[in-house]
Amino acid sequence: SHVRETVPTANVWRGSGAPSPLPAKPRELDGIAFTAMGGEPMTFGQMLPRTYTDGILVLHKGNVVYEKYFGALTPERPHLAMSVTKSFVGTLAAILVAEGKLDPAAPVTKYLPEMKDTAYGDATVRQVMDMTVGVKYSENYADPKAEVFDYARAGGMLAQGPGYAGPKSFYDFLKTLQKEGAHDDGFAYKTVNAEVLAWILRRASGQSLADLLSEKIWRRIGAEQDAYFMVDRIGTESGGGGLNTTLRDLARFGETMRNDGRANGQQVIPPTAVAEITGGGDKGKFAKAGYTLLPGWSYRDMWWSTNNEHGAYMARGIHGQSIYVDPKAEMVIVRYAAHPIAANAGNDPLTLPAFHAIANALMAP
Repeated sequence: SHVRETVPTANVWRGSGAPSPLPAKPRELDGIAFTAMGGEPMTFGQMLPRTYTDGILVLHKGNVVYEKYFGALTPERPHLAMSVTKSFVGTLAAILVAEGKLDPAAPVTKYLPEMKDTAYGDATVRQVMDMTVGVKYSENYADPKAEVFDYARAGGMLAQGPGYAGPKSFYDFLKTLQKEGAHDDGFAYKTVNAEVLAWILRRASGQSLADLLSEKIWRRIGAEQDAYFMVDRIGTESGGGGLNTTLRDLARFGETMRNDGRANGQQVIPPTAVAEITGGGDKGKFAKAGYTLLPGWSYRDMWWSTNNEHGAYMARGIHGQSIYVDPKAEMVIVRYAAHPIAANAGNDPLTLPAFHAIANALMAP
């Protein structure tokens, strides 16, 4: 909740208009019962401290039916979105595709000739958008030698330490990445794909990521507060996990997605872009990643699709960050958290059944 006080950041302007309303129609949801994936009976209210929730907000038909904050988080204070950031980047890419400014079938090198001698030298933009690039890079936060920490040091998210001789910016780190395996064979979740996509977006739009997000989304959804990105030493925003927003503004974005891209009386995101995202990805490619807690899921444009009976889809970040959109239930749940386990396997056994139980409760007559 205090990222801006510890590292350099780039502002995402909310615009000069009034915030869009979030009318409150409170409902008692704490007692909603569900069964955790491990078989344990639980209530929604019990789930919140068990998963280290910092803040949670539930929208139903555009109304705030539940909103609670814990710890350091408050309604006006931004929180690090972690990899929920990727879904914003994926959405911006889908917008530029819909506007004819980005070709998903093009080689990455059309936009980034600097990447010709890397894993991305023979990859397409679409493979980057859907994370089907064969690149040597480990996202295992339990392994101190995983490349995710080299990435974080290059971007200034971790201290580089005395005598550090590695890459000193995101771009320099990305240019070191080498191929491992075949492209388009299977889904492999790797933050560097989001950073490459963010770089592509800057080239295709001629704007910084912060200005692009402000122009295309943030100032059009009636956000209450500016958002901001963590940046590296040369001012490049982290598209992989550096966005910070308030919980209420995260809810506005989720509600925009639920309403097929409409918000604040205007079409913010082209309907074709929303349909592209909500249609989900290739289940067969996703299955190869081995997510035992997410059977039948898929991934498209940096969003996670549950492919459940409600057509729910998610933006997800380590330590428990999430946007959960359930179109059938007309519900959006946004959650910021600080679970001590980075991987969402620490949260999913409780949060996913809880979110579905809330959806079913809100749909009941």
